[in-house]
Amino acid sequence: MQPLRATRATASDPHAGTPPRRDPAPSRLSYRFHRLWLTPLYRSLLRVGIPTFLILTAAGWYFANPTNRFAIAEKAAEIRRSIETRPEFMVKLMAIEGATPVVDAAIRELLPVEFPVSSFDLDLAAMQAEVAALDVIRSVDIHIRPGGVMQINVVERVPALVWRARDRLELIDATGHRVATVTDRVARPDLPLVAGQGANLRSAEALSLIRAAEPLGARLRGLVRVGERRWDMILDRGQAILLPETNPVSALDQVLALDQAQDLLARDITHIDMRNPGRPTLRLAEPAVAELRRIRSLTLE
Repeated sequence: MQPLRATRATASDPHAGTPPRRDPAPSRLSYRFHRLWLTPLYRSLLRVGIPTFLILTAAGWYFANPTNRFAIAEKAAEIRRSIETRPEFMVKLMAIEGATPVVDAAIRELLPVEFPVSSFDLDLAAMQAEVAALDVIRSVDIHIRPGGVMQINVVERVPALVWRARDRLELIDATGHRVATVTDRVARPDLPLVAGQGANLRSAEALSLIRAAEPLGARLRGLVRVGERRWDMILDRGQAILLPETNPVSALDQVLALDQAQDLLARDITHIDMRNPGRPTLRLAEPAVAELRRIRSLTLE
């Protein structure tokens, strides 16, 4: 009967046969880990620092091998070249607008580009600087036009004067900038001639005098810069008008007014000295001087 009681007592106990419940309190190690995880620096180190360090270490180990570096460089160059040589990036020809045939040929010789070529291989800024360095070019713009055309738009300097400078003849524009060299005066008979040191620096004043001298027509031969200070206007028949350093156009207008009123330039005169506009001086030709002397001798008799 004793074993039966023991069996009943065990069956009536609700906790009989179950394992003991686990203590819910965290362990000391787990507690410290959670405390560290709540620290921003520690959390950033685990999330960013360590992965970054591992990636950099792996990359450094990989790139430490020269073979790997060469393979990557070759692959990058291959990809880059495949993009640069796509049809939409290829330049097939050069078009030049605004240039005379001579300047057109000079530009093509200056820029010996072999077409077709990738637009990535063209240094447009350097090419534009080379073309702009030509004396005849006032402005230039180079760009790639749709359709694979390298468009070069130029504006040439317009020659306004022929400048005789010592042993050469230069074409200069209205600002005095050199345009080109000519071998002979007859190459540009349509342009007025200026001569003398520094004449190119006063080209605007020279053009003003030439415009003022339009009533003289074909009699005007040119202007000579004297001492880099003033102008002498040279006419045909060996005549010259010596102009002052200041207000030369006004002095020339006085001479033209006298010529219109008294046919001054039709007389036997070699020089009209206007260096002092308030006191013009005339220099007679040798035959006129001889005739004047003869008349004076007759008067004295």
